[in-house]
Amino acid sequence: MTVPTRSLVAALPLVLALGACGGGTPSDLPSRPEIGSSPTTPRTERTTVPVTPDASPDPSPDPSPDPSPRPAPEEQAALDERLREAAWADDVDRAHGLVARGADVNAKDETQQSAYLIATSEGHLELLRLALSSGARIDDKDSWNGTGLIRAAERGHALVVGELLQAGIERDHVNRIGYQAIHEAVWLGADTPSYATTVRVLAAGGVDLDRRSPSAGLTPLEMARSRAFDRLQRILTTMTTDERPADPDAALLGAARDGDADAVALALRAGADIEARDASSRTALLLAATHDHVDVAQVLVAMGADPDALDDRHDTPWLVTGVTGSVAMLEALLPADPDLTIRNRFGGLSPIPASERGHVDYVRRVVSTGVDLDHVNDLGWTALLEAVILGDGGRDHREIVRILLAAGVDPTIADHDGVTALQHAEQRGYDEIAALLRDTQR
Repeated sequence: MTVPTRSLVAALPLVLALGACGGGTPSDLPSRPEIGSSPTTPRTERTTVPVTPDASPDPSPDPSPDPSPRPAPEEQAALDERLREAAWADDVDRAHGLVARGADVNAKDETQQSAYLIATSEGHLELLRLALSSGARIDDKDSWNGTGLIRAAERGHALVVGELLQAGIERDHVNRIGYQAIHEAVWLGADTPSYATTVRVLAAGGVDLDRRSPSAGLTPLEMARSRAFDRLQRILTTMTTDERPADPDAALLGAARDGDADAVALALRAGADIEARDASSRTALLLAATHDHVDVAQVLVAMGADPDALDDRHDTPWLVTGVTGSVAMLEALLPADPDLTIRNRFGGLSPIPASERGHVDYVRRVVSTGVDLDHVNDLGWTALLEAVILGDGGRDHREIVRILLAAGVDPTIADHDGVTALQHAEQRGYDEIAALLRDTQR
C-alpha cells in the first residue's frame, strides 16, 4: 500500500470523506477490474476470409511473430514482482534489466500496485521515465481509483507531476474519495516549498482550479484557506483571480527575469511558449538561471523547459551555473538532463569558470556529475589551470585545487605554452597550491 501516514489535521477530513462515500481501508473497498487485458480475458481470434473459386488467396504473409517471445506465466509473474521491488527501491538499473527481459511496468500486485504507479507515488522520476517509455498505461488507477497524477500531487512530487502532465495524463480525474490531484496537493499536503512548486506546476499544466471536491465541498483555494496554508493560498489566489496576460510569452520572460514563480505558472497556464526568447535569445529558464531564481527554474524544469537552449552569447541555463556558482540551481537543472558537453563562448565547460571564480561548493558538487574535468578551453586551460592562473592563491582556490585533484584531474596537462599548473603556482608564489600539486605527482 502507498497510503501515507498523514498528520492529524489532514486525517480528519479524509476520515470524514471516507465516511461520506462509504469508504474504509483499501481492503474494505470493492475490488476493481484491472484496466487493460488480463490473463483471464479471452483473446479475439483471428478470422480467415474463406477462399472462393473466384477469389485468390491473399498472398500477404502473416505479421512477423514477436521476436521476443513472452516468458511463461510463472516466469512473467516473477519478473513483474521483481520489477515492483526494484520500483520501491528506486533501482533504475535493475528495472532497466528486468524490463529488457520482459517485465511489465503495468503488472499489479494484490494491492493494485504496479511499477508505474509506484514510481508516481514515490517520486522516482527516472523510473517513471522508464515506465512511460516502456508502455505504461498513463491513466491507470490504483486501489483508490486514483491516477498517478493524484498520487504524485498528494506527496508533493512536482517533477513527477510535470512529467505526467507532459505525457498527457487525465488532469482532473476524481478518485474514490472525491479528490482531484489539485485537491490532494492542498488538502492532504503541506504549506512547504515542494508543495508550492507542485501546485504551481498543476496550475501551469491547466488543471481545473474552480471545481469543489465532491467529498470536502471546497475548492482548492478554499481548502488552502481552511488549512491556513498562506503560501498555497497566495498561489491559488493569483491563479484564480489575476487576469491572464494578453501576451503570455512576454509575461513569461518578464516573470522569469524578475523571479515571480506564480506569474510564470500563470503565463504558462495562459498558453505561453515555454521556449519563448527575448531579444538576446534567452529563454525563461536561462533568465531564471542567470538571476538564480530557483523556484522559477523548478516550475520550468518540471514543465519540460530545455536546459540546453543557447542564447546569442552561447550560454545555456546549465553553463550559467558555473558562473553564478549556484548549487541550488545546479540541483534544479539536473532533473532536466542537461548536456554537460556544450561549451560556452570561450570553449569551456561549467567547472572552468566556477574554478576561476572560487565557487568551492559548486565545484565540490559538479565533480560528481560526470562532466569532463580535464576539458581544455579555447585558451588552453583546464579547470585546474584556471584555478591557479586566474585564482588568487587563497583559501577558496586552494580548496578547489584539492577538490579537483581528489576527483582525479590530470595535473600534468599544460597550457598552450607548455606550462603546467604546478609551474604556474610556483611562478605566482602560491606555495600551498604548489605543494598540493607536487604531492599529487610523487
